[in-house]
Formats: sequence, structure tokens, C-alpha cells
Amino acid sequence: MTDERRDTCDLLCLDLPHAEEIRTGLPELSAVESAAAAARALGDPTRLRIAAALLTGGELCVCDASWVAGAAQNLTSHHLRQLKIGGLVSSRRDGRLVMYALTGRGRALVAAVLDESAVAGALEA
Repeated sequence: MTDERRDTCDLLCLDLPHAEEIRTGLPELSAVESAAAAARALGDPTRLRIAAALLTGGELCVCDASWVAGAAQNLTSHHLRQLKIGGLVSSRRDGRLVMYALTGRGRALVAAVLDESAVAGALEA
């Protein structure tokens, strides 16, 4: 028996009332698109590392974030832009610097994605 065969039903046994109750309770596609974008934003190891640095450091400029994460500034800037598009990071200008910080949603999602020991280690550092 193949894996594909084990993952499918051999009989049509749809519990229509139960399935319909679940289906009507699902959020609209438009509502989950932003959540999917946020999840994609953390799908890259470098972005997740930068987000973990922001979780620990609070607010960082690109220079500091790149040094902490061990990535080039142009790469860090690109990743911060992706995190911002995903709604996980906000930015503000401070003179010639642009400061980045996790949004509330960003903090919650980064903490959820990283295991407890990684978050605790990030917060203690």
C-alpha cells in the first residue's frame, strides 16, 4: 500500500451536517490571505533570525540587525522589507536611520514559530 493510498478514504462517508458546520465557520479567503503572507514572511531562515533579533532587541536599525543576524546589510534590508510587507515589522525614521521593530502580531507569530527554548534564549541574550 502506498502513502498516497493511506491518506485517502476508500468510502464516501461525508458527515454533511458536521462538515457544513465546519465549512460555514471558516474565515473568508480574503481574511486568511494576510495570515498566509505573514507565515510566508517567516518562511526564510534568515528572516526568522532577523525577527528573533528584533524580538530580543526591541528596535534595531538595519546596521545593527545585520550585524546581530550575521547577514549583509543589503540582504538584511531586503528581509526587513519582506517582514514589513507581511505586517510583522514596523519602521520609523530617526534622522538618517530607519529603526525597525516587531508589531504585536510579529511578536506573537515569532514566539509561536520558535520553540520555547529559542525564545527564552533570545529574550535572555
